[in-house]
Amino acid sequence: MPFLGQDWRSPGWSWIKTEDGWKRFEYLNHKLGDNINELTLEELDNDKENIYVGDVCEVAAKKRKKDFFNNNTKSQFFSNLCQMRTVCLLLQRHGYCTLGEAFNRLDFSSAIQDMRRFNYVIKLLQLIAKSQLTSLSGAAQKNYFNVLEKIVRKVLDDHHNPRLIKALLNDLSSTLCILIREVGKCVLIGNINIWVCRLETILNWQQQLNNLQIPKQVSNGMTLSDLPLHMQNNILFKFSDACDIISLGRTTPTLHMLSEDRQLWKKLCQFHFTEKQFCRHLILSEKGHVDWKLMFFTLQKYYPVKEQYGDTLQFCRHCSILFWNDRHLALIFKDSGHPCTANDPDSCLTPVSPQHFIDLFKF
Repeated sequence: MPFLGQDWRSPGWSWIKTEDGWKRFEYLNHKLGDNINELTLEELDNDKENIYVGDVCEVAAKKRKKDFFNNNTKSQFFSNLCQMRTVCLLLQRHGYCTLGEAFNRLDFSSAIQDMRRFNYVIKLLQLIAKSQLTSLSGAAQKNYFNVLEKIVRKVLDDHHNPRLIKALLNDLSSTLCILIREVGKCVLIGNINIWVCRLETILNWQQQLNNLQIPKQVSNGMTLSDLPLHMQNNILFKFSDACDIISLGRTTPTLHMLSEDRQLWKKLCQFHFTEKQFCRHLILSEKGHVDWKLMFFTLQKYYPVKEQYGDTLQFCRHCSILFWNDRHLALIFKDSGHPCTANDPDSCLTPVSPQHFIDLFKF
């Protein structure tokens, strides 16, 4: 149980000198509040030696205010910690004791077939590859690499989002190289030859993705370039990923011109970063204007960008269950597909980001 009381190393009581000797000075108001500095000095003698009492009281009051603020901060921290721990204990009732068990129970193999959930699963696998790979059980590791193989096969077949899977494989290969090189210093579940075989498989996937040639689609119908200029511009303003804007700008000269619009990059900066953040890294062009595009990539080095997903895992606070939304039921009946017994089920649902999903099982 954390100790949240006043620090025992505090300077102690305040004392004043009287004719009868030194006496302990007591506050009239023992509760900390806005009137903490309101002190009654009627019992104090009018000696010259008591002139400094006001300063002593002010220092003591500031000290108690600081201790009170620190205790509130600690209480808030431990309160959040207890909430996270409570969520973990509730999840254990449904078989989610570890990250690996949750990964096995939730249907990520089917989730990658849904375009709205694809980016979410990729980000989750990337976070596991960076820090939580060794914490997975043998069965969870097998499931992890099976899901990863299905993702690679899907990207090679439909050519969708190869950039994301390339970044995932780069992080995963780096982690595996470190684990294999430092074998003996860390605990690896399974034979070292299995990990070497996995690394070779990942390197083979990387080579296949690097050699991937996306054929040019021939369409007799209307294309993006056939749309009016203002409609193409509106489509670009809906993008929240800078890499997607740059990639789309490489397709046609018109889209390249639209992708270099200052207002587009200004809106992107304002979406991902606060005004205080981009004011600290203000970059001006030769004409004296703000270079919003360069400023975005500069800010990206210092601050994380906002993550957006078409669909995420949901946590029901009433039933303590993690689940995927059923999009068919949501469209037809406005139902999430989770049979919650609460009076207002929608108010009990909380979206779970990939990092939050990892944090749930760190305790």
